[in-house]
Amino acid sequence: MLVLNEVSLRRGAKLVLERAGVTLQPGEKVGLVGRNGAGKSSLFSLLTGRLHADAGEVQMPPRWQQPGGIAEVAQEMPETAQGATEFVLAGDVPLALAQQRLAEAEARDDGHAIAEAHHAIQDAGGFDARARAQAMLLGLGFRVDQLDAPVNSFSGGWRMRLQLARALMCPAELMLLDEPTNHLDLDALVWLEAWLQRYPGLLIVISHDREFLDAITRVTLHLDDARLTRYGGNYTAFEELRAERLAQQQANYEKQQERIAHLQRFIDRFKAKATKARQAQSRVKALARMEKLAPVLTASDFQFEFREPVSLPNPMLALDGLACGYRADDGGETVIVRGIERSVLAGQRIGILGANGQGKSTLVKTIAHELPALAGTMTEGKGLVIGYFAQQELDLLSPGDGPLMHLVRLARDVGPPAREQELRDFLGQFRFTGEMVGQPVGTLSGGEKARLVLAMLVWQRPNLLLLDEPTNHLDLTTREALSMALNEFEGTVMLVSHDRALLREVCDEFWLVAGGAVRPFDGDIDDYQRWLIDQIREQSREAAKAVARPARDDAAPNRKEERRAAAAARQARAEEVKPLKRELNRIDHRLGVLFAERDALDAGFADPTLTPEQLAEAGRRLKALAEEIEQLEGRWLELSTTIDALEAAP
Repeated sequence: MLVLNEVSLRRGAKLVLERAGVTLQPGEKVGLVGRNGAGKSSLFSLLTGRLHADAGEVQMPPRWQQPGGIAEVAQEMPETAQGATEFVLAGDVPLALAQQRLAEAEARDDGHAIAEAHHAIQDAGGFDARARAQAMLLGLGFRVDQLDAPVNSFSGGWRMRLQLARALMCPAELMLLDEPTNHLDLDALVWLEAWLQRYPGLLIVISHDREFLDAITRVTLHLDDARLTRYGGNYTAFEELRAERLAQQQANYEKQQERIAHLQRFIDRFKAKATKARQAQSRVKALARMEKLAPVLTASDFQFEFREPVSLPNPMLALDGLACGYRADDGGETVIVRGIERSVLAGQRIGILGANGQGKSTLVKTIAHELPALAGTMTEGKGLVIGYFAQQELDLLSPGDGPLMHLVRLARDVGPPAREQELRDFLGQFRFTGEMVGQPVGTLSGGEKARLVLAMLVWQRPNLLLLDEPTNHLDLTTREALSMALNEFEGTVMLVSHDRALLREVCDEFWLVAGGAVRPFDGDIDDYQRWLIDQIREQSREAAKAVARPARDDAAPNRKEERRAAAAARQARAEEVKPLKRELNRIDHRLGVLFAERDALDAGFADPTLTPEQLAEAGRRLKALAEEIEQLEGRWLELSTTIDALEAAP
């Protein structure tokens, strides 16, 4: 197990941990949450040995401290011509060491050492390692033709996916993941959730994606004011427990009541709209959740709102035969999506869905005039003011200038104009106060830069917001503030995001960008996830059909015999499927029992009356449960694949 015993940690003058104590068991899935700057990444550095405690001690089994015992995603951008598959394979440290021993033994012509090295490679799963690495890459969204492409041929976001795959490839006892979803679309995110749910070791993940945390974690560690508090349950359970604690603090009473009234206005407004569209029902639930979380939100000193637009043209935009893509310097054109026939009306909340590479960002960039339209027309309503937020906007900030200088230039060049004190007061709403308004942007964190870009967006008083992954660098409380500000915004929102909670809370309707076209998606985020799973299953069935389809002789067979043989084959497959389905049902039932026992044990860890012996026994039982669950889930996946292949065969 992993134990922090009275640990204190400083980074410079800042106290990150003060006498922190927590025990984590093998097989637990832990979410580490806290504001940006609270010290979550510093805690990871402490666990990996890059930092050392100023007091107390960190205890973990010796084998965890061996090479490959701890896996984490490297943050540096890889610069190598190594192929993608080979780069990911190198993350399997035990396999790499065994292969190195084999090479050294072969160089010495040491037969005994060669045999031992081959045995170690077999134990490390070396004979199917390449297939596992490639399956991982495909799950994370890479195409078959990219599996052996040089690492340095990929863009930054795809290289970070390679770093993630490399970390997942390591059979570690402890896995530390810091914002693993930042560069993933929903397809890859769903795959990653399923993979992590099957991971047998101790997982600690930092994420600002609440739905991802809810799907993966069963324990939450909250780092706040140098204190580390363990909560049994996922992120939603943590919010509710923490809300109950904060609700009991009388000092927050007046502020809390004001915030509840603020949220109630949201709920009253959108409940009326929810009756108009089935998709909006999930939004009502999300806003109801906000009401319950009012005490948590009172703990955040950050809230903002978009200024009322000067005008609201209707329609905002009319897209007629629009084609979006890229125009090369030599005049050549690459069309990504074409034939778009859509109108954007005042007050709409549109979520734009689709896999990476299908053209979501290309569409948004074209509407924002970052890219020229390749065909068709885009008619803008009179008085349209577009506010565009994209991740590359962070890179366009001047690193040597402070937030105030950025806003001074914006007010001067774009408007509206204002005095310096008014600009200082405005920046204060976004947590830029005192000397921080002059601090060079290059020294700010990613979250602080994102808040500055948001501030610059709000200042322009847009009536159409185009948001392309706005939450990647925002902590959870800032995401909540953004969600509520968007719900109050009087204008139109078009949102590209892998943050399902934000899409669920903000958007009333969805567009799907797929297959070179843009069409309405009739459903909500849950429907979209089911659609994704159906697409994956259909692709699997098509592959199974291709494998199962028998080769035909050149001579045409007797059709009657062919039909008889086909019928017999179907009957044989049906008989073969029956026992497999019975076994699958038994596994489903057993997994339900195991999950219930695991959740009960998780909840029991919060009981302060448990003795060390009882905690140890519960930890051992949790490990046994995790091992049985892993084994059953592996068998369940094997059975499901076999059944799908048999039922898909002609």
